[in-house]
Amino acid sequence: MADDLGYSDIHAFGGEINTPNLDALVASGRILSNHHAGTVCAITRSMLISGTDHHLVGEGTMGVPTDERKGLPGYEGYLNDRSLSVAQLLQDAGYHTYMAGKWHLGSGIVGSASGSGQTPDQWGFEHSYALLGGAASNHFAHEAAGSKNYTEDGQYVQPGQPGQPGGTGGSPAVFYSTNFYTQKLIQYIDQNKGDGKPFFAYAAYTSPHWPLEVPDPWLHNYTGVYNAGYDAIRNARIARQKALGLIPTDFQPYAGRPETLTRSPATANNGTASAQYISAVHPASAGYVDYGQGYVDKAWASLSPAEQKAQARYMEIYAGMVENLDYNIGLLIQHLKDIGEYDNTFILFQSDNGAEGWPIDSGADPTATDTANSQDPVYSALGSDNGQQNAQRLQYGLRWAEVSAAPLRFMKGYSGEGGVSVPAIAHLPGQTTQSPTASVFTHVTDNTATFLDIAGITPPSTPAPVLINSLTGVDQNQGKVVYNNRYVYPVTGKSLLPLLKGSSTAEVHTAPFGDEAYGRAYLRSADGHWKALWTEPPLGPVDGHWQLYDLTVDRGETNDLSAQEPTVVQTLFDQWNAYMSTVGGVEPLRPQGYY
Repeated sequence: MADDLGYSDIHAFGGEINTPNLDALVASGRILSNHHAGTVCAITRSMLISGTDHHLVGEGTMGVPTDERKGLPGYEGYLNDRSLSVAQLLQDAGYHTYMAGKWHLGSGIVGSASGSGQTPDQWGFEHSYALLGGAASNHFAHEAAGSKNYTEDGQYVQPGQPGQPGGTGGSPAVFYSTNFYTQKLIQYIDQNKGDGKPFFAYAAYTSPHWPLEVPDPWLHNYTGVYNAGYDAIRNARIARQKALGLIPTDFQPYAGRPETLTRSPATANNGTASAQYISAVHPASAGYVDYGQGYVDKAWASLSPAEQKAQARYMEIYAGMVENLDYNIGLLIQHLKDIGEYDNTFILFQSDNGAEGWPIDSGADPTATDTANSQDPVYSALGSDNGQQNAQRLQYGLRWAEVSAAPLRFMKGYSGEGGVSVPAIAHLPGQTTQSPTASVFTHVTDNTATFLDIAGITPPSTPAPVLINSLTGVDQNQGKVVYNNRYVYPVTGKSLLPLLKGSSTAEVHTAPFGDEAYGRAYLRSADGHWKALWTEPPLGPVDGHWQLYDLTVDRGETNDLSAQEPTVVQTLFDQWNAYMSTVGGVEPLRPQGYY
């Protein structure tokens, strides 16, 4: 799993970045061109492990919400005890289970003051080396003494110590997270090599998540490649996607956000106790009028030469991170070949969400930051190891995220296709030739069901006993099943094995499919024809209406048909409300992303 990798970044999905190992995986596998994740990291990861909706298993939003939903069931901010774990189920069936990389589903080790049972070792992973939070302050293992950001097998550890894999002698000067996670996973696999038991390995990379950092030679492999700017790179990617058959030749791509040279103002009551915020359930027509500021979002032509220089460098470093990620995936696959397990292994690759478009300077005009970054000695050091515990939090901003999301709309954190559609590649055991691209809608919860299906494991299905809440009269066990003396939510994803084997080309999901995070929401119709989308102003409609897109001809979400099809919008809105009720989702009074 890549972290914040955009839809078009890798070569097989139209990108100019050199990713030969993922290309080779495509050549002996199958592209899933319509695969979906959650809008942000922890939400996706909770659904991957549990196989069901994130609201049910503790990640209704990423981490504990800071609004009125704090303390509600499903908003614990860690994988709760109502969740299954694919690793536990595989371990029960005789599998070794390993992970290395980003966990982001709880930080409390057994016996800690912050709670226990939250780390991978408590969720069925026999061996795990985990970054517990959502991001590292640097990718070169400079950690403060006594920090508790990483665990190995349930104990706090410090990465980059002598003797650990991932760099020459494990020295922090050469340690790099992506290299380390690869070698750690290989180490785990080799510990039990040849004992006759199968294994499940989760490579949870943190690349290319900010801070933008990568060692040589990748740090300087893309010098000058991005000097042409946002539009030229994005248009070239879209052209390659069409040539590859990834999208139709008549596909209408999202054109990008209109340029904004100054921040649009918030409404007068924004941030006050009297604010009435527009939301997915509170439109302007019902008297709700408030929303926050917009972002400065410049076109390439509006940037000074100094700004262009800095912006191009950000993308060069990002591309180097992606190429290094591909290199490490290649090492992992080659190791499977070296130990004779490649032909017996199912491999699935995907990103955890859309491209990260965190706005530089939090949405204010980034001219000063970009200009400063264009000058030496700062410029020459961008993306390198500064030897400090806290690296410059280098990120590439809104426009490059649009490039990474091409040809789709929006980015990480949003429910537009660019935020939730992710590159995905599947390789079946023994597969040697490329299968046709699968363009049907698939979802990260399907990964979980697929792993279990391939392993021949039937997920728990015995209904939990009725447990009526004396105050509400509601059955607290409704929809749950029994597992290991717990009442848990079952895997609701669908196995992709028939699709991957070519024995079925039918739609995998034939019921309405919805999601919500940060108040942003979508509902895909049962037949896959329509998508209703809600985004808060000022990026979304200022009157707060749900937008409607015909996915059969407009996956780029360029033509809002809500005014022409009000009945369809109402139907999908009702279905979305039913979805929220089923999963215990609560629309916040103030929709706003994590930026």
